[in-house]
Amino acid sequence: MTELTGKQRSVLKSQAQRLEPVVHVGKAGLSEAFMRQVASLLEARELIKVRLPAGSGADRRSTAAQIAQAVAAALVGVVGRNAILYRPNEKP
Repeated sequence: MTELTGKQRSVLKSQAQRLEPVVHVGKAGLSEAFMRQVASLLEARELIKVRLPAGSGADRRSTAAQIAQAVAAALVGVVGRNAILYRPNEKP
């Protein structure tokens, strides 16, 4: 996934503002099943919010970066306990 420009991040954040988190990081953490679910949601929607566990801001950012890297998505940003992920759909 290529890096997003500031303008692209801004547009995607504004679009994500009205979205609800569709998946939550639970007690199992970042399991393979969780990653498959995130990947399939990104394939269907392109832009999703992921609810992260409580912890420090640095922990949430690193967790969000791990998720984005595992599913080949761009991390748009972390707002509070929500990470915004974007992966353009390969099929039109």
